[in-house]
Amino acid sequence: MLNRRYLRIKAFQSLYAYWQSDDASAARIEKELFASIERTTDLYLSLLLVFGELRHMAELVFEERKKKRLPTPEDLNPNRRFVDNPIVKAIATSERLRVECEKRRISWVGHHELFAGMYRELQNNDTVKTYMAQPVGDARLDQRFVIGLFTDLIANNEALQEVFESRSIAWMEDMDLAAGLVKRTLEQMRADGPEDVLVGDLGTGTKEDQEFASLLYRKTIAFAEEHEKAISERSSNWESDRIALSDMILMQMALTEVRVFDQIPVKVTMNEYIEIAKAYSTPKSKNFINGVLDKLFLEMRTDGRIRKVGRGLLES
Repeated sequence: MLNRRYLRIKAFQSLYAYWQSDDASAARIEKELFASIERTTDLYLSLLLVFGELRHMAELVFEERKKKRLPTPEDLNPNRRFVDNPIVKAIATSERLRVECEKRRISWVGHHELFAGMYRELQNNDTVKTYMAQPVGDARLDQRFVIGLFTDLIANNEALQEVFESRSIAWMEDMDLAAGLVKRTLEQMRADGPEDVLVGDLGTGTKEDQEFASLLYRKTIAFAEEHEKAISERSSNWESDRIALSDMILMQMALTEVRVFDQIPVKVTMNEYIEIAKAYSTPKSKNFINGVLDKLFLEMRTDGRIRKVGRGLLES
C-alpha cells in the first residue's frame, strides 16, 4: 500500500539507526522497521476515516437544526455542499476502507467531542465558507477543496495530533509520511467519477511492503563493506569517514537497489535517492550523490552487476 519512496525512507531511517548505534541488532531494528510500516498504514487509514466522521457530524447537526421549535428555511434546507462533495462522500462510504479498518480495529469511537470541535472549525473557516457558496458541478474545485481541507484543517489540527500522540510515541515520525499518502490519494481520486479505489490494493500491500523494505535493508547491510569501499574510491578528495552518514547510507541503498531489484529502472532508483537526499541530507548532497552514483552505475553496467529484466529496463 505504501509507495516505494516511503518504503525507501523507512529503510533509510532504520539503516541510519543501525549504523548510529554501537550495539545495534540488525534483527531488532528490522522488527522496528516492520512496526513502523504498520503504524504508518494505520495512521493513513485513521486520517482517511476523519472525512467520514466530519461528514457524519454534519448530518447530525442538520438533523438537530430541523428539530428546532421554529426552524429557519436554512435549518430545513441546509447547504449540503460539503457532505455531498463527491470525494468526501466516496471516502465516507468506501466499503474497502470500512472492511480494512474493521480488520485492523481502527475507529474513532469515543471521540465525538473531537469531531464536534473540528466541525465547528470547518464551519467557521473562510475558505470553507467560500467553497460552500460556489455552484455545484466543478470537479476540479471539489478536489482542490478536499485537498485544502485535509492539509489545513485535518492534518494540522492540534486536538487530532494530541490523540495520535497519546497512541504512539513515534506518531510525529510517521505523521508526515501518512499525511503525504493521504494527500497523494486525494490527488489521484477524481471528483467527477470517484469509485471505491481510494485504498487501491490495501490489505494485500502490507506484506509486499515489508518484503521490499526488508530486502533493501538486509542487502544494504550485507553489501556495506563492498559499497563503502567503492564509494570512497570514486569520491575524489573525500575519505569515507568524511562523507556524511546520511549520504553514505543513501548511496549504499541506491547501489544495493540497482543490483537486487531487477525490475526497477536505474533512472528511477537514481531519481528516488536524489529526492530523498533533498529532504534528509545536506544542501550539497544532491549533486554529490548524483556524481558518485553516475560513475558507479556505469561501472556496474559494464561488469554485469546491474542486470535488468523486462521491456524497457535494459537501457534505463
